Amino acid sequence: MEGVIAAVPTPVDGTGRPQRAPFLEHCAWALENGCHGLNILGSTGEASSLDTASRRQVMAWAAEALDIRRLMVGTGTPSLAETIALTAHADDLGYSVALVLPPFYYTPPSPEGLIAWYEALHQALGGRKIAVYFYNYPQMTGFALPAQVIETLHRAHPERFRGIKDSSGDLGYCRALSAALPDLRVFPSSETSLGGAAASGFAGCISATANISTPLCRALWDGRSTPEPALAEAIATIRQTVAAQPLIPAVKYLTGRRSGDPGWDNVLPPFLPLPPDARRQLDSIEITAPARAAETV
Repeated sequence: MEGVIAAVPTPVDGTGRPQRAPFLEHCAWALENGCHGLNILGSTGEASSLDTASRRQVMAWAAEALDIRRLMVGTGTPSLAETIALTAHADDLGYSVALVLPPFYYTPPSPEGLIAWYEALHQALGGRKIAVYFYNYPQMTGFALPAQVIETLHRAHPERFRGIKDSSGDLGYCRALSAALPDLRVFPSSETSLGGAAASGFAGCISATANISTPLCRALWDGRSTPEPALAEAIATIRQTVAAQPLIPAVKYLTGRRSGDPGWDNVLPPFLPLPPDARRQLDSIEITAPARAAETV
């Protein structure tokens, strides 16, 4: 896994049931238009609002219809047993990477408790080959994953604990991990980091807004050794425009606008569909893929 990875949304109907056809259409579009890979059932995919059966169904849809070598899947829950079951199921389907949130209910956990939790996951997976990427999202979990926890687990089981998605927005945290653990795959959550990825040792980004700007993101990644300031600025403007609204409803609205499918407006509570004024602001986003992106997809 490296490069531009979109954290894809999950379309649902009016009752909250995931919808196969629009989900796969968008995944295919993202892969064809610049994404190196996709993160299925992450925060953008509203995974924590879906029941286990729905998560298993979406995992299966992606595994059956897409190039599974280009997919990672979110399997983390506060329940160790459920996390083990979902991660093992992902391995059965052929996924090579599981993105695993830390247990986020009984907070703040001690570093020793976090190590014990992830160790238990590793032991339960046994000889399964699926890799685990940490998911650091303190805005949602209420705490940051301590660097010492990541270092301890990665050094003890480098074949299992191979990477991290960091949604804290702290690039200093990401750079420190890259410097201390050169074999750890570090993915910030913002595509605005792609221009400095080569200097910082980042493996790429895993981003919600890459669903919208993926051709531009791919061009910036491909030219990361000599990043173009204008391209980086365009990407940052798109991200700021989307992030000014509730992120998941905004990404789903723009996905529906691109695909022409109004069903993407459906969101799972507590999210609400975007009001008209928010939609008008998002309608200002227009993306023209640079020649570099078209040549490298």
